[in-house]
Amino acid sequence: MFGKHSLRFVAAMTVAAAIPLAAAEPVKIKLQTLAPESSPWTSALRSMGASWSKATENRVSLVVYAGGSAPESNTIFRMAEGGLQAGTLMVAGLAELDDAFNVFAIPFFFESDAELVHVQQKLTPLLQQRLAAKKLHLINWGNGGWVRMFSKNPIRTVAELKAAKLYTTEGDERFVRWYASNGFNAVPLVPAEIPKQLKLPTGAINAAPMPPVYAVALQVFKDAPYMLDLPVAPLVGATVMTDTAWQKIAPADREKMLEVARQMEKQIGEQAPGLDAKSIAEMKKTGALKPVALDPKDAVTFRATVDKLTNSQRGVLIPADVFDLAVRERDAYRKAKGGHD
Repeated sequence: MFGKHSLRFVAAMTVAAAIPLAAAEPVKIKLQTLAPESSPWTSALRSMGASWSKATENRVSLVVYAGGSAPESNTIFRMAEGGLQAGTLMVAGLAELDDAFNVFAIPFFFESDAELVHVQQKLTPLLQQRLAAKKLHLINWGNGGWVRMFSKNPIRTVAELKAAKLYTTEGDERFVRWYASNGFNAVPLVPAEIPKQLKLPTGAINAAPMPPVYAVALQVFKDAPYMLDLPVAPLVGATVMTDTAWQKIAPADREKMLEVARQMEKQIGEQAPGLDAKSIAEMKKTGALKPVALDPKDAVTFRATVDKLTNSQRGVLIPADVFDLAVRERDAYRKAKGGHD
């Protein structure tokens, strides 16, 4: 199913792709990301841009616009209109382009970075095809660490989780309905509203999932100090570029750029676990953070709920073929590693 800007995007890109290309002109890529200005991801993107310029002898340059409070749908719209040539998007933004990316947001679907990388590599060719149909190119993947649940009150059981007013990304009502159908109370907001609402005694939300590094950056752990000590899902991101911009770049330069992008992907992936640990240690040091563990007596209920959450996304929020491939590859990886049956 298309996101709200996808039909406009495909139409705009199809017209733009038909325009003859000027030969040998330097190509400037303007990229937007919601990653904070001072974050390691923004630094990595700028480093990638410098390496692109060097590798292509300044035939390609990258300008990174970081942070801001506008939703990722704005980045997608600006790419469709030609104001941007690329975007580094999180899963919510990627899913506006194609529902297939929702597979990376299933709660408790992945159990390790290695498992994620294995499934991601197996899914990449299919996802590249789906993006290509929308006149987009997948440049590389990003890893923002593992999402944890931060809340104003302790959450130790499935019942307490269902009672919480949970933040969810604004823009896709299907997710709100999906949460409701599974007994959860999800409140759609733009990300910029999270700290504001958690500060209020009776805000719209009292729990929000996010990686520890974002909890530190936004200081939400001071207002929502209880952290469920159980990773929910990896925060997956990806950089995508419009076909219009990609076709202006010489094939030999594209290969050099993709090699640089792969190096950045590897670097970010290797840094992510350390960033999680460092951020949690930093929050603990303040004395404000209160980690809580899942009640062992609730483990059976928790696993049953997780399985229901996972299966209920197939064919509804995630295309069935993508979902089935992800499950098959995840289970095959676990079996090879001697994990789950």
